[in-house]
Amino acid sequence: MCGICGFIGEVENSKAVLKRMMDKIAHRGADDEGMYVDEHAAIGHRRLSIIDLEDGQQPMESADGNLHIVFNGEIYDYKELRAELETFGISFCTHSDTEVLVNTLQQYGEKALDKLRGMFGFAVWNEQKQSLMLARDFFGIKPVYYAEIDGHFVFASEIKSILAFPGYERKVNQKALEQYLSFQYSPLEETFFKGIYKLMPGHMLLYKNGNYEKKTY
Repeated sequence: MCGICGFIGEVENSKAVLKRMMDKIAHRGADDEGMYVDEHAAIGHRRLSIIDLEDGQQPMESADGNLHIVFNGEIYDYKELRAELETFGISFCTHSDTEVLVNTLQQYGEKALDKLRGMFGFAVWNEQKQSLMLARDFFGIKPVYYAEIDGHFVFASEIKSILAFPGYERKVNQKALEQYLSFQYSPLEETFFKGIYKLMPGHMLLYKNGNYEKKTY
């Protein structure tokens, strides 16, 4: 288990804000932490080391330096994908599935999702296109939540991390509460916190220029 979080948009003291969000999910990854911050995006990671214990730190960038990823989960077919990518001349610095994942996305774009076998929730910042991709595995094993707060797009593995973002006003989502009281669970994309949503299993989200779209893969 690892934890991911971040936001798109300019924020005062962005590193401090991101660190606060990361601290809220420190229990998801006690081994390491890391962040990538530029003038448009901030993404953070709490790591529980499973594969490549020494060199698998995140965020991790693609071979061309354009993509920056934070990833929670495991890609089961990463060795096969790595061998395939090496035929395209892509070289690797680690033995981690994270590096294979980010370079698979570099090589194939959205179609990379059709190649993945595993459980995952990840966020990828495309520096050149100034866009963010979120994705969640087909069975929804790994969680991904998101919200728009005062013109910023915010995401995390757990809601408590989003609650740490400045400007969010905590309100109960009555619609989700009614679903839970009726059925003992809520099948909605909405959560109990108004304005915070869960990315559904087998879905991806693309955010760019202040707008986002969701679709299945």
